[in-house]
Amino acid sequence: MSRPVFDRKSVLRHFSRVPLAAVLIAMPLAVIHDAVSSSVSSQSRLSILGADVSTLQRGMELGARYYNASGAQQHALDILKGVGVNYIRLRVWVNPASGYNNKNRVVAFAPQVKSRGLKLLIDLHYSDYWADPGRQDTPAAWRNHSLSQLQTDVYNHTFDVCSSLKNAGATPDMIQVGNEINQGLLWSAGRISNNNFANAAALLKAGYSAVKACSSSTQVALHIAAGGDNGTSRWWFDGMQRQGVQWDVTAESYYCFWHGSLSAMQSNVADLRSRYGKPVIIAETSYPFTTANADGQGNVITSSSPCGYPATWAGQANAFAAILNAARAGGAAGVFYWEPTWIATSGNGWDPNNINGSGDGWDNQAVFDWFGKINPNIRWTP
Repeated sequence: MSRPVFDRKSVLRHFSRVPLAAVLIAMPLAVIHDAVSSSVSSQSRLSILGADVSTLQRGMELGARYYNASGAQQHALDILKGVGVNYIRLRVWVNPASGYNNKNRVVAFAPQVKSRGLKLLIDLHYSDYWADPGRQDTPAAWRNHSLSQLQTDVYNHTFDVCSSLKNAGATPDMIQVGNEINQGLLWSAGRISNNNFANAAALLKAGYSAVKACSSSTQVALHIAAGGDNGTSRWWFDGMQRQGVQWDVTAESYYCFWHGSLSAMQSNVADLRSRYGKPVIIAETSYPFTTANADGQGNVITSSSPCGYPATWAGQANAFAAILNAARAGGAAGVFYWEPTWIATSGNGWDPNNINGSGDGWDNQAVFDWFGKINPNIRWTP
């Protein structure tokens, strides 16, 4: 049966409704940190040390500035590279009202990633808006299209984005065909219901084929939000495998305040790697450094210790280190931190339909403070 997942981006649309007690994990990260860490030394290294900086382009255009731990101003990408980041993730919406995160904007920004020797993951939402387990809106230009037409839409959009980046000298190293597609994509045509994966699989096959036609070396990732839920993960990837869907990388979102304990994530990563024989990545994760709020938009996470670590600079860094350790111990290929550069900047709101009028509910989970200075303790370690 279809399995509901409490997702982060749906919360971004409903900050005032977050039932925090319902999403706290039962076992604090700190409790199992030592047990996880003790097994790390014998595990493989993380080759992908990633950051999703999809809001950075807009923020910098509005005047956001970033500073390293010594207080010197630098480009945010250079600061992140200096603390270990080697892979950047950028989302692409089809035709967002704001214009940001559309193909042209991403193509303009991506060469800045590649010029720094960083690898590039493109996250295709196949929507004009946030796509996540609770919402997968079909782009306005594709509405009322048949499944066959949607397959063509997916192919053409995927190929166009990939080819445009390739022509700009920023060929993606990896492309996600869909974002947190637990219940399918392009609803209602591609929605998974009653264990019927056929339509969603047909759309994913179109995306996979388009990526490989553009760049045979670019890896294709399938991404769901169930990092600590092995039952849901097996159900989903087994379903796609039965439909003959091909993919290169298994991707999961893992937020400790929504997706279970570190030990559950570690076990899930290990099982998925073994079961499907493909690299596994944590495509999204984060942790707060404060309970304070930098703007008028309520924070998504307000707890002073959501998973056993305090919401402080040290707590954020230690929580992230624990996540890296658990992923590494499970045999993951890598981890991406979601929106570490999204500091509160007027005009860079969460809602693409009202980017100037909405705020940033993630500012306390960035790794830069209100003034753009990086957490001096944060590191992406292999």
